[in-house]
Amino acid sequence: QVQLVESGGGLVQAGGSLRLSCAVSVSIFSINRMGWYRQPPGKQRELVAAITGGGITNYPDSVKGRFTISRDNAKNTVYLQMNSLKPEDTAVYYCWGRLGALDAWGQGTLVTVSS
Repeated sequence: QVQLVESGGGLVQAGGSLRLSCAVSVSIFSINRMGWYRQPPGKQRELVAAITGGGITNYPDSVKGRFTISRDNAKNTVYLQMNSLKPEDTAVYYCWGRLGALDAWGQGTLVTVSS
């Protein structure tokens, strides 16, 4: 069973930065699609970054230019660098991976951005 474990969340002031990490229990070399979702309080979960095995990335306009996703296949880890954070970025952030026809999720890490 695949496990995804996020870390790096916390409290940061607006304008600050955080880097989230997602450690995967299996080799991510063959996992073509991985990414990060977030769920703000009282709202639906939304995609904030995705990356393919070939390194192609995708971001919604709300985070484009501020967030950067990357993957280290040797360490079986996916990262989300978040810069210029805003209060509206406050959410629980979830790591996600598409393994064949199945979706795997981490338990989430809370990011709180104070104004």
